[in-house]
Amino acid sequence: MAPKVLISDKLSDAAVQIFKDRGIDVDFLPDVGKDKEKLLEIIGQYDGLAIRSATKVTEKIIAAADNLKVIGRAGIGVDNVDIPKATARGIIVMNTPFGNAITTAEHAIAMMFAAARQIPAADASTQAGKWEKSRFMGKEITAKTLGLIGCGNIGSIVADRAIGLKMKVVAYDPFLTPERAASLGVDKVDLDELLKRADFITLHTPLTDKTRNIIDAAAIAKMKNGAYVINCARGGLVDEKAVREALDAGKLSGAAFDVFVEEPAKENVLFGAPNFVSTPHLGASTSEAQENVALQVAEQMCDYLLDGAVTNALNMPSISAEEAPKLAPFVRLAEQLGSFAGQLTESGIEAIRLEYAGAVAELNTKALTSAALSGLLTPLLQTVNMVSAPIVARDRGIQVEEVRREQKGAYETYIRLTVVTERQERSVAGTVFADGKPRIIQVKGINMEAELGPHMLYITNEDKPGFIGHLGMELGNSSVNIATFNLGRTAPGQDAICLVEVDGEVPQGVMDRLAAVSHVKQVKSLRF
Repeated sequence: MAPKVLISDKLSDAAVQIFKDRGIDVDFLPDVGKDKEKLLEIIGQYDGLAIRSATKVTEKIIAAADNLKVIGRAGIGVDNVDIPKATARGIIVMNTPFGNAITTAEHAIAMMFAAARQIPAADASTQAGKWEKSRFMGKEITAKTLGLIGCGNIGSIVADRAIGLKMKVVAYDPFLTPERAASLGVDKVDLDELLKRADFITLHTPLTDKTRNIIDAAAIAKMKNGAYVINCARGGLVDEKAVREALDAGKLSGAAFDVFVEEPAKENVLFGAPNFVSTPHLGASTSEAQENVALQVAEQMCDYLLDGAVTNALNMPSISAEEAPKLAPFVRLAEQLGSFAGQLTESGIEAIRLEYAGAVAELNTKALTSAALSGLLTPLLQTVNMVSAPIVARDRGIQVEEVRREQKGAYETYIRLTVVTERQERSVAGTVFADGKPRIIQVKGINMEAELGPHMLYITNEDKPGFIGHLGMELGNSSVNIATFNLGRTAPGQDAICLVEVDGEVPQGVMDRLAAVSHVKQVKSLRF
């Protein structure tokens, strides 16, 4: 049965045709995105949802989307999608970050010129027959300093254009490396230095808790007298009331906004302020950009629904169409190994090492490492996913090492994850068998073979007679059914591991009684 896609916003006919040409059943209902109740009613029947900015994919919509596998946003901003809830339901969220980058960058440059030369007000005055030549004294941008808050895809294009206009460019971006800054020809600075040095400040960053009101009254106070602020990124990055006060007081010489906290902005505190230039969210509004992002999102969604390829996803590493079928079971394995280690880790993680041996070493190990980190950190932090996990690990000072090696030992290919904590080093290894299912093959150097089920009981103990019988009695007496039973030990009478799959939660009382047995070292209930 062909996948079914809903287009709930206005996309070009050419984009609709891409879905049809590739054999996907598509419903083009460009007004349904504005009708929350209708969208809620019909979303359950679709495998894919293609949107622009009008459709709000809320927690409620996601909860009703029983078959949804992918959300494709034609454009860069995904403020209108609840990504954590989509991720929790296994829905991939894609955007098209490069389709409208040039258009948005050009608009920011145009808005900077418009404010610097007071073009909108001068135009209105001239067309009213006033010819107020002496009223409109502008500012040159040549040799002035442009401060970029955010120097990613769009910000770097603005930097390139500004340098071409003979401006000096400084940039504040925590993710901008010194090498990248040097290659762009910009100075990487902290925010306070940018505010102090810049004649013009333009924003190119997503709206997050950290960036909300990044330009507020305190930030404006640190700016040069007569600075300009340009926002073509997201409403909410700038405190609109504070900008109005600064324009009225003459602290700012001008401001130009394409985006607002509330849109459509029929009324706004900034309207009517001296030398304030506004446009109605036109950053991506060129015919070239609109067509580009529509075609791009259609192709990306088709690639995923038909071939499993992942491009420009916000909650999953990119996976090409060719590698997707081979990679999928190893992604699951890496995630399970990480989750296994994460659930057993009780002290601060200092480093992790991932060894890829045999055929798996030739695959896309970046995706596998992201999956392992996601599995490892989820029991500790809850909110991570395959995209955020590497950044979270880095921010927490966790060293991540990848090692690729040729096949060694009994298994043709395997992944070994080693976690280094403040107290110890623990490793777990696994492989994928011909049935495509992940298996644990080694824990802490002890060989065993186990498939991980939803509920697992993990016990480390000294190898002594009678323990297995004791364990069976405890579980049986509490009506806990054993599904699989896996054992391993270093040597007779020494360290042993028991990994048991059970059909439900093990009561805490049973866990406590097992932990109280003299030769038991650790008892943990694991979920997968």
